[in-house]
Amino acid sequence: MSQESSNDKKPTIPPYMKAISGSLGGAVEASCLQPIDVIKTRLQLDRSGNYKGIIHCGSTIVRTEGVRALWKGLTPFATHLTLKYALRMGSNAVFQSAFKDSETGKLSNHGRLMSGFGAGVLEALAIVTPFEVVKIRLQQQKGLSPELLKYKGPIHCARTIIREEGVLGLWAGAAPTVMRNGTNQAAMFTAKNAFDVLLWKKHEGDGRVLQPWQSMISGFLAGTAGPVCTGPFDVVKTRLMAQSREGGELKYKGMVHAIRTIYAEEGLLALWKGLLPRLMRIPPGQAIMWAVADQIIGLYERRYLRIAPS
Repeated sequence: MSQESSNDKKPTIPPYMKAISGSLGGAVEASCLQPIDVIKTRLQLDRSGNYKGIIHCGSTIVRTEGVRALWKGLTPFATHLTLKYALRMGSNAVFQSAFKDSETGKLSNHGRLMSGFGAGVLEALAIVTPFEVVKIRLQQQKGLSPELLKYKGPIHCARTIIREEGVLGLWAGAAPTVMRNGTNQAAMFTAKNAFDVLLWKKHEGDGRVLQPWQSMISGFLAGTAGPVCTGPFDVVKTRLMAQSREGGELKYKGMVHAIRTIYAEEGLLALWKGLLPRLMRIPPGQAIMWAVADQIIGLYERRYLRIAPS
């Protein structure tokens, strides 16, 4: 019986290959979509209504700061995405192995959700929070003259935050980031698998390699639910990360206080500020990342696991 069940188990892709596929996908994604992320951050930090919308925000940045300003914070963003996706894909694979049925080797939907949530929490604490604090501090700076900017670059920004606010200053907004990323990844991994099966009859380990456009459709659809559900966490995360201690007390004391303050001062919809650019940024980003990752994973399945298409 145990011999039969072990024969039924499909060979699995090692976590390090999932990590490599994710990191390469992240590098491509960052290069393509950085301008949308800059616009999203500026809109979320706009309390006085200077920007009338996505196009107005983008055109204002180009007119007043130059085209290159749309790629502000690209170095930490690209590094952050590459490391984040490596950790996300690798840790998700490790968690999935732990949640698989020991006899059949199958993963339940509950196990897939928990694996995604665990990967999201891990990436939020280890990578996302400190990188996004630096990125957001750089992106919120307005102006053309580098000598007038407080932060001269990613390393200088990180050093300044540590000097002025302590090491924990790099983990400002950690709580909403954990909630956002955990929920996002639980939904994303579960949805991506569901759409692969539903649309293309593709199961992991079956030896079939999706066409890039098929991966892009599955990835795009999987990436849409998270931003709508986690909008308030993202806005609060951005506000907490953007504030510094210079000039007195911090406006927001923590996640719950920030949600209450934003709701009281700006209304309920303010908690979903930047949702449209997030929807313009995350689903296409997932589409690009999965198009790259699926090709690498599929190549590995065919070449090293010797799995023929079923």
